Amino acid sequence: MHRCPAPVVPGATRGWRRLFCWGGAALLALALAGCNNSPQPEGDAAENTLFAAFAERSPRYLDPTASYSNNEAHYTFSFYEPLYAYHYLKRPYELVPRLAESVVQPHYLDKNGQPLPQDAPGEQVAESVYDVKIKPGSRYAPHPAFATDAKGRYLYHSVTPEQLGDKRSPWDFEHLGTREVVAEDLVYGLKRHATTRIKAPVFGVFSEYVIGLKEYGALIREEDRKLRAGQDAASRDRPFLDFRKYPLAGVQAIDKYTVRYRLKGKYPQWKYWMAMPFLAPVPWEADAFYDQPGMAERGLSLNVWPVGSGPYMLAEYVQDRRHVLKRNPNYRHDPYPCEGMPGDKEAGLLEDCGKPMPFVDKVVVTMEKENLPIKSKFRQGYYDLPEIEKPEYGVEFALAMQDSPAVHEEYTAKGFKVPRNVDLTNWYVGFNWLDPVVGAGDTPERAQRNRKLRQALSIAIDWEEYTRVFPRKGGEVAMAPVPAGMFGSRHGTTAGINPVTHRVVNGQPVRRSLDEARQLLAEAGYPNGRDAKTGQPLVLHYDYQRVPTPDLKPEIDWMVKQFAKLGVQLEVRATTYNQFQDKVNKGGHQVIWWGWVADYPDSENFLFLLYGPNAKSKYDGENAINYLNPEYDKRYARLRLMDDGPEKQKLIDEMVSILQQDAPWAFGFFPYTSGAYQSWVDNAKPAMMIRDQLRYFRVDPAARVARQREWNQPVWWPMGLLGLGVLALIWLTRSRVRERDRLTARGEILKEA
Repeated sequence: MHRCPAPVVPGATRGWRRLFCWGGAALLALALAGCNNSPQPEGDAAENTLFAAFAERSPRYLDPTASYSNNEAHYTFSFYEPLYAYHYLKRPYELVPRLAESVVQPHYLDKNGQPLPQDAPGEQVAESVYDVKIKPGSRYAPHPAFATDAKGRYLYHSVTPEQLGDKRSPWDFEHLGTREVVAEDLVYGLKRHATTRIKAPVFGVFSEYVIGLKEYGALIREEDRKLRAGQDAASRDRPFLDFRKYPLAGVQAIDKYTVRYRLKGKYPQWKYWMAMPFLAPVPWEADAFYDQPGMAERGLSLNVWPVGSGPYMLAEYVQDRRHVLKRNPNYRHDPYPCEGMPGDKEAGLLEDCGKPMPFVDKVVVTMEKENLPIKSKFRQGYYDLPEIEKPEYGVEFALAMQDSPAVHEEYTAKGFKVPRNVDLTNWYVGFNWLDPVVGAGDTPERAQRNRKLRQALSIAIDWEEYTRVFPRKGGEVAMAPVPAGMFGSRHGTTAGINPVTHRVVNGQPVRRSLDEARQLLAEAGYPNGRDAKTGQPLVLHYDYQRVPTPDLKPEIDWMVKQFAKLGVQLEVRATTYNQFQDKVNKGGHQVIWWGWVADYPDSENFLFLLYGPNAKSKYDGENAINYLNPEYDKRYARLRLMDDGPEKQKLIDEMVSILQQDAPWAFGFFPYTSGAYQSWVDNAKPAMMIRDQLRYFRVDPAARVARQREWNQPVWWPMGLLGLGVLALIWLTRSRVRERDRLTARGEILKEA
């Protein structure tokens, strides 16, 4: 234990020195009483800025070709402009134009290139053609990649490492430029998915539909190999790979403002992909700029410093600490919607009808290591909303209000907004199909054993209990991959109950017993959780996508207990999300906890997560557990061609039945989507499908400043008590010192006598 150091005061006794020490400590405490714990600099609250936090690491990919994670989406949708968006207020979700002038219908061709009617069966469609016009006048955010001299020559496309010096961001360059967005940028953006230089997670999906893209990928790999011939394999510098040199039949610029996409067959879901940054325009100048020697070494890349035409641009990036988005001064401004759902007008969600967006000049996102300080600072008014991409905070605040009258009174008085619904997202436990114990199995006998093991574990993981134990993070128990709210889902109906994990009792689902799970486990060759042949305990590895903070440890421990109910040992291997992604990409996982947020409101977007050719480890797709079943894949290939209707519903039911029997997932739950917003934040309507929500938010800085002042008044009475205690200590110490001096003096007198 450290002791308070006693200052050296000439002529002072030890008692007086101790008095100075504790008195100084008390004065320091009094001085600290005037401090606050705001994460923002003094005066920033009065600006037209939105403040939020993030509790994980900084986004790994801000390149629109690579980004495919929830914690990256609100950035990429703010920096880049997809062709389409979803109406902010309407439900079910409705596509509306964003960069495009309108939402277009494709025209269909048969195998002879002849036009087909719009209602032609998918089997007759050989090619779908989408001609999309973009809005003239859209411009990129300022960036040195566009800077030119008086003769139009690029200023920074031939920069040497020596000239770069210590530059670490685009804003370190003296000159910036911009230009108009043209159709060729959309062509370039799609071609980039064929690159081998960055992670391109949807190349596998796109290459099945975009005419010529699969062959284009092989061409680009070869051209890239030639460019990098003789180069050190470990070098981060790469020669510019100019996709403009290599034509792709599946995407063309018809004129300056019209892009044409040509797809194999009929693929109704393509319109939804056009609402994502994967198909946003990317200027070739960005690659030319960042591919120069020395750029990667200094952290200069599209993964860190995006170049887009969206409403915001990245102004500040401090790894794992702080990100600042500022308004793109070249953004054309979109009008706020004037229509919504019943109740939206009463909730004040139509008051900004027709006004130009975005409303906020700046967005500041600050790192917090745990949830507790995020919630605490939100309650103090320092954050306008806790975390932009996290849907559970509204649930937490609503439950806290139910649990405590005092909390209910506080939150109501402060005007916190906590709307809630169930949205298009899921969480599940997945079993890696490549693993010899929980996966597909290399023989029919092994496949049957592994299937029964997965079924037993799926019964044992009691998701109903999870929702009760962790109500702040729970939701509605899933019986299949597809949540309610889209065509094909049977969620919430008797027909949708999973017969492997549940029985129907009085019309309600009841989880099967642990005895049934133990019987399946024994049939799998692991009676009581031990290998029947060796007697060794069954140990499975649980790869968790977060570092086990105090907030997360109870959930991890709960999962360990679920497996332990069957005698199965679960070894937890928790890492950062980036490390987790690396492991999953390489297929080095066994049992994982993961989830999915819908890219678009179609059942296909959940069912493709289990499509064999979309396997993560082999094809870099989003089938994270590398599931493969030919019968399932055959049906999925038909599903992609279908519009909603009875035939499509029948096919989805068959696919779901295959999944329920194979149990590649313990299906988990569909979480509640909610949000927590301060009273001075307007236009807040939480929805996981709406990823460009930052441009809709409006704040009242004056109200924020007033509330922060009101909610964070210094509490002086403890300091008063402390001051009285200090005075009492001084008086007591002084009395004791004087008494000791008196006794010492008396002793000296007696001694002399």
